[in-house]
Amino acid sequence: SPPLLGLLPGRFSVFPLFFLALLLGFASLLWLQLSCSGEGPVPGGGQSRGAPRQPCPPQAPLLPAEDEPSWGPHRLALLVPFRERFEELLAFVPYMHRFLSKKRIRHHIFILNQVDHFRFNRASLINVGFLESGNDTDYIAMHDVDLLPLNEQLDYGFPEAGPFHVASPELHPLYHYKTYVGGILLLTKQHYEMCNGMSNRFWGWGREDDEFYRRIKGAGLQVRRPSGITTGYETFQHLHDPAWRKRDQKRIAAQKQEQFKVDREGGLNNVRYRIESRTALSVAGAPCTVLNILLDCDTSETPWCTFG
Repeated sequence: SPPLLGLLPGRFSVFPLFFLALLLGFASLLWLQLSCSGEGPVPGGGQSRGAPRQPCPPQAPLLPAEDEPSWGPHRLALLVPFRERFEELLAFVPYMHRFLSKKRIRHHIFILNQVDHFRFNRASLINVGFLESGNDTDYIAMHDVDLLPLNEQLDYGFPEAGPFHVASPELHPLYHYKTYVGGILLLTKQHYEMCNGMSNRFWGWGREDDEFYRRIKGAGLQVRRPSGITTGYETFQHLHDPAWRKRDQKRIAAQKQEQFKVDREGGLNNVRYRIESRTALSVAGAPCTVLNILLDCDTSETPWCTFG
């Protein structure tokens, strides 16, 4: 305005002021992009175990055209076992939707929300997700909600040659033993059925993926892992905060004896559950389906399924 311009020096031009305003605006946008939870590692490295960064403004979702050949013929069911980690879920769904869409992988994200009063059972939830994922998906990813891939070279494509362990021991920020197959594991639906899914006997945290490794070997399948990834332990961002989200690691006497055994009878064939509700959601423009799942437990078989 004229009064404001009158306060400026006589020879001052409005062009430097206009240029300064543009520069400040660009710097603000850049800071917002770097500080939000869109893409890329948090400041300080990819192994952060704290809460996820603040969410970015919603971006338009990437959706494949049905007749677009570059997206390929296969469709992935991303199976995410879940209970009460909503802050991680808000970061996970939009991030993974954009990550997979950039790689032109047709996918459907299933949040497998355990709503019963038994202890958490990751393996049974994955069995349920497999059975409920529908015939329009032909392979699955068993995917932890607190693990985000940072390296776009990671392969989420159809694992025709056998189970493909994306979060391999050489790359996972926490678990490095050679038989580890947790975190993120891809399988065709045919191969998962060959293993009879996962054992339903593992209530509480841990050991179910170690038992599944033995099932994979028993089915005559070979686990493959990424090659040529040079980012090491910075390949993933780990969102889990152990101080805020303590894991249920309780082991009663009978459970201690069972946890290292191979379950040769149970799996997909005997998982007991009921779907309380199925809800289609959009998180920051990213679609997903939430299955509220009530698992059932035979306390004569696995008395450690309760919190008592």
